[in-house]
Amino acid sequence: MDNDNWINSLFSKSYAEARQKFLDAASRRGLPVESHLLKLTGANGETLATDVVLDGPADASRMLLVVSGVHGVEGFCGSAVQTGMLLMDAAERPGALRDTAVLHVHAINPFGFSHLRRVTQENVDLNRNFVDFSKPLPVNPGYAEIHELLLPKEWPPQEDVEAGLAAYRERHGARGLQRAIGLGQHVFDDGMFFGGHAPTWSNDTFRAILRRHAPQVRQLASIDIHTGLGPYGVGERIFASFDDNPAVLARARDWWGELTSVTTGTSTSIPLTGPIQTAITEECAEAQHVGICLEYGTWPSERVTAALRAEHCLHRHGHKDPAQSAAIKQELKDAFYPDAADWKLAVWQQGSQACLRALEGLQEDTAQAMPA
Repeated sequence: MDNDNWINSLFSKSYAEARQKFLDAASRRGLPVESHLLKLTGANGETLATDVVLDGPADASRMLLVVSGVHGVEGFCGSAVQTGMLLMDAAERPGALRDTAVLHVHAINPFGFSHLRRVTQENVDLNRNFVDFSKPLPVNPGYAEIHELLLPKEWPPQEDVEAGLAAYRERHGARGLQRAIGLGQHVFDDGMFFGGHAPTWSNDTFRAILRRHAPQVRQLASIDIHTGLGPYGVGERIFASFDDNPAVLARARDWWGELTSVTTGTSTSIPLTGPIQTAITEECAEAQHVGICLEYGTWPSERVTAALRAEHCLHRHGHKDPAQSAAIKQELKDAFYPDAADWKLAVWQQGSQACLRALEGLQEDTAQAMPA
């Protein structure tokens, strides 16, 4: 099989196919799979699970954590990178890794992956769910102003609905509208970017995985793979560590080159309430964590946002026309997963490079790389 066909073979048409390819890749390497089963069925009646593969010694103090499917439908991309890393020829893998393992967490949101939703079975945006629910929850007043405009009963929306959103954008700017929509909210449980009223199954599962596999880890690199923001095929590397030690950022730049930041406004993304990296920080408190979100661009933001709104309208109000419902689901998939050879090539090249650079970086003399 030539290289182009091999890369294309890493990608799948459905969650069930992606899961099987991942399981087959682990089996081919002789690596055991730990499956966390969700007690719901997939879109085609298939088993739903978050599957975990540890590639390397169980007692390694250095680890690369690769996560796919935080936002369900975005999992096609991350799954392909994980499967490819497992199948990579030995000659292409870094040799003589010292005290290092790779932990693949495949489809942490399997329901959304299978049912072509960005959210979990609880209608929760998993990257807004890692908050302390014993304390007052984050408030996003901007979302309350536009909730009904975002998710009207009729789709496509009427002109007055779009005029209302345009007026909000005029008052607050494009970035202000983006923040109102995407920051996260804990009030409208049928709305967009809902952070939940309690930890989701995926939240609890991810924490359990970290507690099981990473208590001994002292040097931790993470790559959380997403799609939907930025230029087509470009993998934006968004700094995703909470450690304010300047050496952490310096190390991340040494590994992955130019980085963007949600806190400084250089990223296409915005600051989030309750991202998954919160669990990494809390459950791996003894580890020095250097991480990125690898965010692949697909289509212009107007198309992506419209696809999200339409799918949430379908969830909130339902549609009597099966053909329209199917078209809405397909458009959401297309918005986050361009089924095109050039996009897949870009995903694999940048994703595998990011993983290999992290593995090489973990071999450095960490005592020198991470001064106190």
